[in-house]
Amino acid sequence: MCSQNFVDKFMRIVFSWLGRQVGQRPVPFIIVPLLMTVTSFLGFYYAKHASDPEFLFLPINGEAKYERAITESFFPTNYSAFDPGRITRNGRFGRLLITAQDNETLLRDDMFREMLILDELVRNMTFSFENQTWKYEDVCAQNNGQCWKNDILLPASVMAKVENKTAFLTYPIWFSPLTFDRVIFPFFAGGIQISKTHTINSIYVVSLNYFLKSGTKEDMNRGQAWERAFLDLVGSVPFDHIKVARFSSLTLEIELENNTNSVMPYFSINIAIMVIFCVITCMMSDWVRSKPYLGLIGVVSALLGSITAFGVVMLTGVPFIGINLAAPFLMLGIGIDDTFVFLSAWRRTNPLDDVPKRMSNCFEDSAVSITITSLTDMLSFFVGVITPFPSVKIFCIYTGTAVGFTYLFHIFFFGACLAISGYAEDKNRHAFTCLTVLPKSLSSDRSYFYRLFCSGGINRQDPGNREDHATFDLMEFFRGPFSRFLLNRYARIMILLTFFVYVAVALYGVSNLKEGLERKNLARLDSYSLDFYTLEDTYFRDYPYRVSVVFSGKINYSDPLVQLDVEEIMQRLENTTFIDPIYSESWLRDFLDYIYLGTPFNPYLNDVHLDDGKVDAARFLIQGKNIKNAVDEKIFVQELRDVCKSTSYNVSAYHPYFMYFDQFLLVLPMTIQCVTVAAVIMMVIALVFIPKPICALWVAFSIVSIEIGVIGFMTLWGVTLDSISMINLIMCIGFSVDFSAHISYHFMAKANLDPADRVADSMHALGLPITQGAISTILGVVGLVMAPSYIFIIFFKMVFLVIFLGALHGLFLLPVLLTTFGTNASSNSETKKLNEMNCQVNRAYTSE
Repeated sequence: MCSQNFVDKFMRIVFSWLGRQVGQRPVPFIIVPLLMTVTSFLGFYYAKHASDPEFLFLPINGEAKYERAITESFFPTNYSAFDPGRITRNGRFGRLLITAQDNETLLRDDMFREMLILDELVRNMTFSFENQTWKYEDVCAQNNGQCWKNDILLPASVMAKVENKTAFLTYPIWFSPLTFDRVIFPFFAGGIQISKTHTINSIYVVSLNYFLKSGTKEDMNRGQAWERAFLDLVGSVPFDHIKVARFSSLTLEIELENNTNSVMPYFSINIAIMVIFCVITCMMSDWVRSKPYLGLIGVVSALLGSITAFGVVMLTGVPFIGINLAAPFLMLGIGIDDTFVFLSAWRRTNPLDDVPKRMSNCFEDSAVSITITSLTDMLSFFVGVITPFPSVKIFCIYTGTAVGFTYLFHIFFFGACLAISGYAEDKNRHAFTCLTVLPKSLSSDRSYFYRLFCSGGINRQDPGNREDHATFDLMEFFRGPFSRFLLNRYARIMILLTFFVYVAVALYGVSNLKEGLERKNLARLDSYSLDFYTLEDTYFRDYPYRVSVVFSGKINYSDPLVQLDVEEIMQRLENTTFIDPIYSESWLRDFLDYIYLGTPFNPYLNDVHLDDGKVDAARFLIQGKNIKNAVDEKIFVQELRDVCKSTSYNVSAYHPYFMYFDQFLLVLPMTIQCVTVAAVIMMVIALVFIPKPICALWVAFSIVSIEIGVIGFMTLWGVTLDSISMINLIMCIGFSVDFSAHISYHFMAKANLDPADRVADSMHALGLPITQGAISTILGVVGLVMAPSYIFIIFFKMVFLVIFLGALHGLFLLPVLLTTFGTNASSNSETKKLNEMNCQVNRAYTSE
């Protein structure tokens, strides 16, 4: 207790001294921050940008990276004997999903004719790279000396007969009567309807795939040029009978860039909204004590702090990513919140004191609570650095640093501007024109418009007259009627009952939490790729993933016991929930059925790796089925890994998309870890800075309550738990402390008052700033909801939830808890009942 009081008193002394220094010499405190901002622009010159989805959104040390390394060490993708079921990386590719314009079956001659035309257009398309002209055949992945073909188009030769019902396509495999090539329909067609005799009645969607060489950096760069030409071509060619949804390996990266660009036009609109709101809410009926320019400067201070922070972080070499653009929106809200707290403290100082004395009192009263909230916000962001997701790490580094610089700019830059405004007020200058005006008590002989729009300040000859000391009506509302409401017995019961209902609804939402970042959520809401994602998720989930099972290490496959072990492991894998054993490929099974490895065109030559004539790695293939969503994908990969880890052999299962599934596996435990660490840190800070342990506990209670509410209501609002919402949940820990810390600190700092007077004084000091801060923070991110981007809309939704719930906790729940459980009243108040508090508030209110 003594140490807590010491910290509080020490900080009050420090900030009281600092406020006096700023009040005496404000100009240096303006110039130095501006010079810092100018210097920080050097960081923007050296900035590095990152937009690779695999780097940003996948865990750094995910198991799939280890599994890929094993697979590639023995079975790198062979682009000369290419098989899409045996790839280790997605590489460069283009993919088309074809549907009918009338949304009916594609099993019509006109449909397949147009698909053949589309296929020819893509294959004959030319593009430029390094001053040369290239075609698809120059860059394609090959098999048997030819580009990989779309065998799904083979039925075109008999489609007229199929349409007339004189020929039929068999399911799941059909052999062309002309070439005897086979078509495996489940892999390349969706929405298939089958007859009782296993013939196909209709197909809704067909997939055309174009795979490119991706073995070298030059291949990747050349493939990128082909993909851009491919996307442009397919997007510009109209068809009479078919609709085409396009996608390539570039799409995700392009969409991340487009996401960044989507929010830029709304930033200026958001700033304008914030400026208007701040200017209006900093006004009073007294034209000298009004601070409209400080509202504008509060916005400028937040922006300068963000810019400086970004420049400094860029100088350290941390790459810049698109979602960092959400940070300035957040800083606007945080900075303006501090602005209102400063102004509220300034208005409670004695206007007869000189400016240094008023600045000293203002800093002593407000800077400690601002320090607490800024420290909690900053540390909550820095907690995100422990996550394995680079996008979360980078965003938290930038935003945590921005919080720190925004705090410093508000203490020094904004504080200096407040001091200059104080000198103008001391000279009775008009808030807008800066001209000297008369106080209301001396302007009775002036015109009505002068008294309404010009008069203000105090009469130094008669400083005690009530006419020049008009109170700020909104602040008086919180001290009077609002405080009386909080202390009313029935109102308190209603608040507590509402809280229990809130918790019940939030817990229901938590129980229905969904996990996983879907690829379509990385695209703009108006992106061409959304049609592709919708079709793929709807019609290509029956057989989506062909998985490589790799046995590494020298194993004697001629040993019957080893053969039995391998077969047992394969059967265990095939018996997991989402595997269809019909489509498994095992060279060992076929070998034991007398299919020899030495056959010239045996495809299994790509599945055995020899070292000194001995097998040191073998690959088998299994087929995933009926994997409908992220939850299924998480179970799918976890079951396969569990089987592999339970064996005595070095076995791994791998598919390129397992990289993304690792995110699903890690996002929940990492979120719990980060939120827990952040909550503990917040509680420690509260225990150190708020001079009463029970109040720190109530702050911790508010953190838990708000976090549960955010998780529950975000689920009900359609937000899933992914790396984007994870950032926001970490951020919410810091934000949830803000209003609770302000109220608790002020409540406990007034230890000489009765509980009722504490409530009245706390509401008078902070009721309006909390309300203004909540509104300004929500307005600060309103530009995000205008952007056609899932990423930025999620930021808006979650900031709205945490600020709205935090304000309700700070204004309603926490005062009730503090007056009921949070303090032992003074000797006088111990003998009073709670319902007598209303009388105390009335006396405090009327005595003003």
